[in-house]
Amino acid sequence: MKQFDGSADAIRERFAAVRANVDAAAREAGRRPDAVEILVATKYVPVDNLAVLHEAGVRLIGENRLQDMLAKHERFGDLFTWDFIGHLQSRKTRQVLPIARLIHSVDSLSVVNEIQRLADRKVAVLLEVNVDAEETKNGVTPENVDAFLDEVSVCDRVDFTGLMCMPPLFAEADMARASFARVRELADRLSRAWAGRYTFERLSMGTSADYEVAVREGATIVRVGSVLF
Repeated sequence: MKQFDGSADAIRERFAAVRANVDAAAREAGRRPDAVEILVATKYVPVDNLAVLHEAGVRLIGENRLQDMLAKHERFGDLFTWDFIGHLQSRKTRQVLPIARLIHSVDSLSVVNEIQRLADRKVAVLLEVNVDAEETKNGVTPENVDAFLDEVSVCDRVDFTGLMCMPPLFAEADMARASFARVRELADRLSRAWAGRYTFERLSMGTSADYEVAVREGATIVRVGSVLF
């Protein structure tokens, strides 16, 4: 397992550097820097070290594993805004709903049905897209997105507000550009096709390895971890 490494001062400095890189990439693309959120992925951050992140100025975090999210939320509650970024199983949906601002990883009819059944409000989610149709990754392939949305559109408590993707880990960050561009183009088309129902304004894409490229191609949320720790 990777080890958490960093004091509050060190993480504050690294976080500021990521923010500066995001802002520069956004301006380069003709976008407003404040249109891009930096989500800190805390999969490898022990519960006790979340206090260090808060001291460093981090407020938006994302968890991959439900049991970790529950433990960390119990300890730190409203000190952070919590997103769920891991693969969500339908049987665990009940526990995620009260905590997560946004679920990044919806890609199955069973999860949509569970959200619809359990929610007492509209729940913001992202549709996870397997942009390069990789057999080892979750997500709906681009050619199946329309059929999926047609099937789930009866679930009025599930609000698709954007797309999430995880392209292949390329040797060079710029090699991911085409994948990110395809996701942005898909979101643009879906926003037109589903106007009045869904927005697809959020694009969760880009990690520590390629977040600047993702921002240039339209990311509104980048998910970073190792670059900080």
